[in-house]
Amino acid sequence: MRRRLGTAAVGVLAALPLVLYLWHFMVDDALISARYAANLAAGHGYRFNVGGPVTDGVTPLGWAHLLAPFAGGGVWAAFTAAKWIGVCAWLTGAALVTLAIDSLDVGPRKWLAVLLMATLAPLGAWSAAGMETGLALGIAAASVSARALSKERWAVTLAGVVAALRPEAILWAVALALAPPRGRPLASRWLAFGVAAAPFVVVSLTRMFVFGRFAPLAVMAKPSSLRHGVMYALACLLLTGAVALVAYKGLPGWIRGLQVATLTHYLALVFVGGDWMPLARLSVVALPTLIVAASYILGHAGWRLGSARLALALCGTVYQLIAVGPKAAGVGPKRSSVIEQLRGPLQSATVVAALDVGWVGAATGARIVDLAGVTDPAVAVLPGGHTSKQIPLSLLDARRVDTLVLLLDGDSPVTTPWTNSRVARRVEGRVANMASMQHRFKPVAVSDGKLRYVVLRAVDTVR
Repeated sequence: MRRRLGTAAVGVLAALPLVLYLWHFMVDDALISARYAANLAAGHGYRFNVGGPVTDGVTPLGWAHLLAPFAGGGVWAAFTAAKWIGVCAWLTGAALVTLAIDSLDVGPRKWLAVLLMATLAPLGAWSAAGMETGLALGIAAASVSARALSKERWAVTLAGVVAALRPEAILWAVALALAPPRGRPLASRWLAFGVAAAPFVVVSLTRMFVFGRFAPLAVMAKPSSLRHGVMYALACLLLTGAVALVAYKGLPGWIRGLQVATLTHYLALVFVGGDWMPLARLSVVALPTLIVAASYILGHAGWRLGSARLALALCGTVYQLIAVGPKAAGVGPKRSSVIEQLRGPLQSATVVAALDVGWVGAATGARIVDLAGVTDPAVAVLPGGHTSKQIPLSLLDARRVDTLVLLLDGDSPVTTPWTNSRVARRVEGRVANMASMQHRFKPVAVSDGKLRYVVLRAVDTVR
């Protein structure tokens, strides 16, 4: 028992520095889930806007419900709880991964794979980002560790749970379930397939029954291209140490299965069209599988070949950590500053139109028109990507928008007239250029710092 606790502690100590360093990393979408949770906690139901329709604005069904017991203090309380859930899940997963590494019957060089765990910035960032990714990461780590520890039922079942939380992980889950087991297999490959696929199918059918579509609303709101998917998957391969998996001779079948499951997940990223968020978010659930497989490969290979392979893998992980890590570590304070600065100017708003609705929803209880369509089916189906939706003026009028929140481009000032100001995204430019906007809305506040948002109020509401 003492040895097992010590081994588990190695995993926690390897993962913890990046978690602490990137604790303040976040993305706006995390606050969207938190607002759903806060509305659930307040008795308003599963909706982004109080009194608004029930909408499919959170990709993993049930995530907002999990946060709701912690959301009595509002959106930020739910978000903080989400960060702690993700971090605890990943640190537990990291402990299990090192127990899995300890079980491998290869040489001591297997422990060099812990360097991957210690340098993969996506692990630390996305465990603490306040999204469901951290929970999915921890469960994925438990799944692959169960495979290494010959706990086949747990491996397959937990893989299915990951696919229910993150739909793009369904191919990884199925590939892991169908791969050769290390221990006693399930009764049949069909049973393994069914166990791994069932949670994904149940979630899809539930979504179809409640919302009228199998896929999450984000699929429509954030369309992407195959070309973008290819570039995204290649970047993930280079930056997450996947080269450590390049080996074939003498490997047992279950390790080859882990290789296939990992690479299958990267292939899935091509078909889903990649992602706009930083630090290889969509690759994260496959990284524990990569680490365990790489550990066996390092312990099995000769010193020179293993060292060269690990060095190439670490080039990608360390580069990403150095290039993106400092910026990612400072996101949270900047976002919090914007919320505090603009909470007052947004206090009297009734209906706000904005693209980054997460922080806006944390700053005001007003109804929000989501210009990206992430929480709004009527906007999601409009032409364009989530930052370039072709929003018609009639939609803003029909929703009775009295406040606009637009992101300025860099350090650009608010000009006179304000409609000539340089904004950051195309949809905001389209809104600014709508007929008579110059006379209908007036700037009332601008945030300081790196994130410069301008709040505009309808002229007839400004006293």
